Amino acid sequence: MAETLLEVAHLIKTYPARGKGQKVQAVADASLALARGETLGLVGESGCGKSTLSRLILSLVAADQGAVRIAGADFLGAPREEQRLMRRRIQIVFQDALSSLNPRMTVGVNIAEPMRLQGLGTQASRREEARQLLELVGLRAEDEDRYPHEFSGGQCQRIAIARALVLKPDIVIFDEAVSALDVSIRAQILRLILDLQQKFGLSYIFISHDLSVVKRICDRIAVMYLGRIVEIGSSDAVCGSPRHPYTEALLRAIPIADPRRMRVENLGLIEGDTVAAAGPSGGCAFEPRCPHRFARCGLSVPPLFDIAAGHRAACFLNETDRQQGDP
Repeated sequence: MAETLLEVAHLIKTYPARGKGQKVQAVADASLALARGETLGLVGESGCGKSTLSRLILSLVAADQGAVRIAGADFLGAPREEQRLMRRRIQIVFQDALSSLNPRMTVGVNIAEPMRLQGLGTQASRREEARQLLELVGLRAEDEDRYPHEFSGGQCQRIAIARALVLKPDIVIFDEAVSALDVSIRAQILRLILDLQQKFGLSYIFISHDLSVVKRICDRIAVMYLGRIVEIGSSDAVCGSPRHPYTEALLRAIPIADPRRMRVENLGLIEGDTVAAAGPSGGCAFEPRCPHRFARCGLSVPPLFDIAAGHRAACFLNETDRQQGDP
């Protein structure tokens, strides 16, 4: 069995909302695990909490509750200096690579900056490492003296990937890292990401709203809706036999290139075209939009029911002891 590198347990994050005393739960009791060499896809529509979850895992945002363990060691609760050292093992690549790079630094300095902050190497060794990484991600070593604004979006994403690799991490989180790129450039970056994983044995969390991309490159998929993980399992199981109505809707929304095979009849699977801010009080958040809802859905939040080995879904339709007479 592959070594578990990352364990996320019951993370919760709430933010104040408009109105006195009101709150929005951005992440609700999220738990997942990541094995060495594995790619876990995290999917869901915009605003479902994917990016917030990634920042909670990295401790860029403080969690209200929950734990994150890297190779069995407590990350969120570690002393500041120990957490700083552990941060070398987990890095992130953001969606807007240009904005994530310091415009006043050359790309070589941008790439080497994490080493300087961690107190690693000399100025000469850091520069050499940056030059090697530029070549590794498909750019020229001579590009080290240029500035971020001189590069295209795809090139900036390669630079951001190089910076994420400079500390030799075990885990890299890609937060919508290819969604803003043209289709042809996106394919090149995805190929690079997969090649780097094979070369260094990296583990990935790949965050996206595009299930068509995630299903091709990920070993497992976790589906989020309004802050909750509503289904998780292998890519084949989640995409081939979805067990949550929201997952079904996401799969049906994947565009088909052939206009003669467009599934127009499937567009109405989700009822309503907007997401409620908080969902029904005490019930399943997806209940207002679910075509399969019944009385119990509005009364309690469904847990993640075990469906098969490693495949779970938070829907009462999967409860084995559910009475046949339920409406």
